[in-house]
Amino acid sequence: MMFQEKYHQIERMLRACTGEEDVLLTTGGDHADLASTIAFKLAKKEKRPPQKIAADIVEKLSKDPELGDVQVEAAGPYINFRFGPSLLGEAVREALEPGYGKHSRRSVRVILEHTSANPNGPLHVGHIRNTVIGDTLARAFRKAGYPLEVQYYLNDMGRQIAIVSWGFDRLDIPRSEGEKEDHYVARVYVAANREIEKNPEITKEIDHLMQKVEQGDAETVAKFRRVVSLCAEGIKATLAAMNAHHDRFVWESDFVRIGDVDRIFERIRRLPQTHEDETLWVDLSERGFEKKYILRRSDGTSVYSARDLAYHTWKARNYDRMIDVLGADHKLIGAQLQATLELLGERPPEIVFFEFVSLPEGSMSTRAGKFVSADELIEEVTSKAYEEVTVRRPELSEEERRSIAKSVAIAAIRYDIVKVSPEKSTVFDWKEALDFERQSGPYIQYAHARACSILEKAGEFTPMFTYETEHEVALARHLARFPAVIEQTVEELRPHLLANYARELADLFNAFYHYDPVLKSEGETRNSRLTLVDAVRNTLQESLEILGIDALRSM
Repeated sequence: MMFQEKYHQIERMLRACTGEEDVLLTTGGDHADLASTIAFKLAKKEKRPPQKIAADIVEKLSKDPELGDVQVEAAGPYINFRFGPSLLGEAVREALEPGYGKHSRRSVRVILEHTSANPNGPLHVGHIRNTVIGDTLARAFRKAGYPLEVQYYLNDMGRQIAIVSWGFDRLDIPRSEGEKEDHYVARVYVAANREIEKNPEITKEIDHLMQKVEQGDAETVAKFRRVVSLCAEGIKATLAAMNAHHDRFVWESDFVRIGDVDRIFERIRRLPQTHEDETLWVDLSERGFEKKYILRRSDGTSVYSARDLAYHTWKARNYDRMIDVLGADHKLIGAQLQATLELLGERPPEIVFFEFVSLPEGSMSTRAGKFVSADELIEEVTSKAYEEVTVRRPELSEEERRSIAKSVAIAAIRYDIVKVSPEKSTVFDWKEALDFERQSGPYIQYAHARACSILEKAGEFTPMFTYETEHEVALARHLARFPAVIEQTVEELRPHLLANYARELADLFNAFYHYDPVLKSEGETRNSRLTLVDAVRNTLQESLEILGIDALRSM
């Protein structure tokens, strides 16, 4: 890829010129394709002004023929590199290739776990952010050439599952006609909790069920599995509606069944930080954690954390890079898990923590205190999208409008959630998310549809690569960056970088289209501009694919 090749070449030249290993080379924002702040670093060592050092470096580099079609200049203490016309032409040529941005296969095996919500009811709005971040990262890793497995960790032996199983056994609650599996399971769970409130003695029965499942009692295990499988079917349908896919659903109880949890207990007992009184727990105070990290209850049953240690030890054996996507409410337990794995001499996972998504007050008609399920959100946003599409395209058949509305709704939800960096909380407002004119998912889809429409009207043309106007050059420069943005996303685990890239590409394309006539231009200019439109179409399609959004040809 041209951009990365030039990056590495300039990095080598700066190293040779300065003798520094890290030459602080980054993408250059609006003013340059690449830029370095190495002069600041050298100023401390050489006791000279950084502006003077930058000027000296530029003078040396500009005499080197290896630089080719790259202009180098000093802007005060900064060293800026700009690609010349032949490199921009090459970038556009690359951006026309099907699968643009795809890296050749790498050897590092990655395991990414996301969503993993408890199977005692449907996914809600809070879970969706986990799904969108996780699935976008998964798509980026695949695009970057990594062999990847995406997993959903099914908690099938916790207290909530014991309550659901008890409810299915003891309360005669039939499934309503057409009721989705996960919504049915939630109804039984709520009813079972009401019974426990009325009669606290039932808690003993729940505890007994948890002991039996841990001991591997076949009948109890089968009952737990049955309700979890039922709920998982409903969850899978929601994930599919969100364009999210898992390669494998891993059962928590399997790690107890195959003896991995017992093996973890044996290893934990040998740690000097471990205490065994009524419970088995690890003292992580040397790592800055005040709370006990409890792994086994006083009744002998393992807690979630113990099974989690077994699961992550298994992951480390089979994969080179482990990534978990977890809500901010898991920060303590996630950090305790990492610290304990390190004490055991195991590799800890990288964790992407995210803050939660909320809905504006009164945005969806739900009773106070009731969480909004992902299914309700998708349904609501799809119906709003259908109204919008009907206003814009009344001539289309109902089937076509419904199909577009479904794609637009998922684009609105996924984009609105992923555009905010994970550590910031966000409010999902469907009015903004569905605004075709603003920087939303549908806005980017619309830019793609516009590019398709221009090319359709143009018919045959000969690809040419001459770019001179401000808007042509800005667009070509942005296209060149796409493979580097994918790399940065998987290195830093920041999927919002891809969302920002796609929005900027749509913005630059709209400005170009507004100021530089395409279909009305002539000769080489027309051919070069149509080639640019085609490269934008292709790059938008590839960007939307990673964001899990349909690249619609007409809207």
